[in-house]
Amino acid sequence: MVRVATIDDILEIEKIYNEILDYEEQTVSYTNWQKGLYPTVDYARSAIDNNTMFVGEDKDGIYGCVVLNSIQPKEYDNISWVTKAKPSEIMVIHTLCIRPSASGKGKAKIMMEFIEKYSKEQGYKVIRLDTYEGNIPAATLYPKIGYLYVGTTKFHFQNVIWEDLKCFEKSL
Repeated sequence: MVRVATIDDILEIEKIYNEILDYEEQTVSYTNWQKGLYPTVDYARSAIDNNTMFVGEDKDGIYGCVVLNSIQPKEYDNISWVTKAKPSEIMVIHTLCIRPSASGKGKAKIMMEFIEKYSKEQGYKVIRLDTYEGNIPAATLYPKIGYLYVGTTKFHFQNVIWEDLKCFEKSL
């Protein structure tokens, strides 16, 4: 099940962020995120306050989280999006996270199916997202579930790091 997060979920969301960052420190970094910079508990709290944070939950507890809103990074202006839509018709996926212990079990696909259904119900016309160019699992998943790769552009991540992010979209 995927649901809107509440403030009671904040500690589990923070644990997910830290588990991912710790795991990547010890293995390979697919996200290029940095501890203390992004994602943070303050980022999660703000999304919860705005009712834009969602969590994936099963019998074992919360396995993932994602932020959904219409906020497009300014770098999206560099992309030739295929689906023409007004800003209010665009759902943007931010910070989709799956606990390392739940990875490879179809949890990201479950969350993406929820996102698509939710976005359609809310009247959105298209879903857009970006992922770090080194995020091979994400860049492999999105085309398999119908997302079109539309280009790569430089992002100034948190105004600290320059990185290339791959952008995808799916018409609803």
